[in-house]
Amino acid sequence: MLKYLLPFIAAFALTPNILAQEYFEKELTFPAGSTPEQKIELASKVVPDERQKAWQDRELTAFLHFGINTFTGREWGDGKESPALFTPDALDTDQWVKTLSDAGFKMVIITAKHHDGFCLWPTATTDHSVASSPWREGQGDVIAELRKSCDKYDMKLGIYLSPWDRNASCYGDSPRYNDMFVAQLTELLSNYGKIDEVWFDGACGEGPNGKRQEYDWLRFRDTMKRLQPDAVLAITGDDVRWVGNESGMGRETEWSVTPLVPSIYSYSDSVNESLQITPMSKNIGDREIIEKADKLYWWPSEVDVSIRPGWFYSSSQEPHSLRRLADIYLQSIGRNSVLLLNIPPDTSGRINEKDVKRLQEFRTWIDDNFSKNLIDSLPATINTVVLSEDINHGQRVEKFEIQAYVDTVWTPLAHGTTIGKKRILTFNPVKTDSLRLRIDSWRGDRYYATIDGAYRITMPGDKKIIERAYPEIEGVKSTLKKSTLTLKADSVIPITGFVYTPSDDKTTPLVYRYKVEASNSGRSWRPVKTTGEFGNIEANPIEQTVIFEKVIKARYIRIECTESINGKITPTAFKITLLGPKQ
Repeated sequence: MLKYLLPFIAAFALTPNILAQEYFEKELTFPAGSTPEQKIELASKVVPDERQKAWQDRELTAFLHFGINTFTGREWGDGKESPALFTPDALDTDQWVKTLSDAGFKMVIITAKHHDGFCLWPTATTDHSVASSPWREGQGDVIAELRKSCDKYDMKLGIYLSPWDRNASCYGDSPRYNDMFVAQLTELLSNYGKIDEVWFDGACGEGPNGKRQEYDWLRFRDTMKRLQPDAVLAITGDDVRWVGNESGMGRETEWSVTPLVPSIYSYSDSVNESLQITPMSKNIGDREIIEKADKLYWWPSEVDVSIRPGWFYSSSQEPHSLRRLADIYLQSIGRNSVLLLNIPPDTSGRINEKDVKRLQEFRTWIDDNFSKNLIDSLPATINTVVLSEDINHGQRVEKFEIQAYVDTVWTPLAHGTTIGKKRILTFNPVKTDSLRLRIDSWRGDRYYATIDGAYRITMPGDKKIIERAYPEIEGVKSTLKKSTLTLKADSVIPITGFVYTPSDDKTTPLVYRYKVEASNSGRSWRPVKTTGEFGNIEANPIEQTVIFEKVIKARYIRIECTESINGKITPTAFKITLLGPKQ
């Protein structure tokens, strides 16, 4: 039998006032005068509440980005889209939920309203909703249909409601819009049964009055607690934390116990700046940070990523390879996080068959690799170990090493820092009949870490099958002057659009807003109508395709960056490829 051995754990004494409370549920304020040693001891006693534990147990949640953007090919709509565009004539929420249930998901979160303000339910707060669309003759309700499907397949339901609303005329008039938002939230949390997760991102902009909207986050949270007390509030909330990227990767050192103040609190920016941490920081819970802090939170990580490059369905994109999904699984669930994987329904109102196939392959890969635990085999060849901590006692392990007994010697296989709810480690295959977990550093009087499994997994091959619907125009020369890129073809040719490819270097500036002009001579320019922005480019810097409303004939295309992110535009930041007509 594969065995795991734990080293002897020494206990040390603490002053009586520190030992007075055994655990601190969800948050802890340090007593005045706490020493650094006492703060670390107290950090070991911070534990999740029951809602957070249930949420972490689910491991795999599906995001459904669906709405007006599905029909425009945009990542962020501007709120000016006509509801008549919303025509998912074959919408089938049973197909959504059954597909996701078969793939192992425990909950789905639907974008009830995205930044464009279009509501997937017939709300009393605005006409910008399904009630104004031809779908179901204006009598449709996507949320109601999804609720029935979730009940049918025993799937939990979550709601994404965008605070940023680019359609609402009252946006920017903070009290009025907050009233509207609470009314929308109340409808969703009152009329659609049990909701298990509410998802607010922090997107914010200026309203028609030119003023930046100020959200009443605590009022929003109190509304959720009153109407759905068992739900967790994600991202702009204090139950679930954004991991800090949209690439599907958790940290190598992922602490659920952190002094990072949730942005739902008005003082979060000032405190986090004083601690020199952000949601994107490499480490948000080490000793040095805790020793400077006044308060700690149990605030576990959710890793959000899409199965396709973008968040909304686009016929020009393909699902990621199975290898990419396998890597995401190991780097999210395998790094003390819950995986929130987006699967966007297409314009018909169904999950696209290519995504269905990829999800089936993903489920098969998980089952084939993690269903046979070799911990009871003798001997066994393994290349993967699964560890966990009993988070009922907090998160305590700071440094560890996995060792195997090979040729009468304890041989190191892998090492790491944090473990948390689940940690998956891979290494070169080794044949052994004994494993041990050596804890080199921990918090508190003891730790609660175990080896849960040993496996021999195989990683799928990585094949690219992405083809552009529009061919690239070759022989184009480009020049950049200040923030304007001019592209010159060999002659006047038909041009259907262009592709913007952000740099892989995270320090390189990004183009956010832009305008496009065309010319035959390079002297007289005419405007080309486009959306004028690359939505979500900062959080998800992926290749973005812009297709013009109609094919234009020109020799020159001029693209001016009117707003950038992270600095002045440089040649490496402005990689543009012109596209020709479909062949």
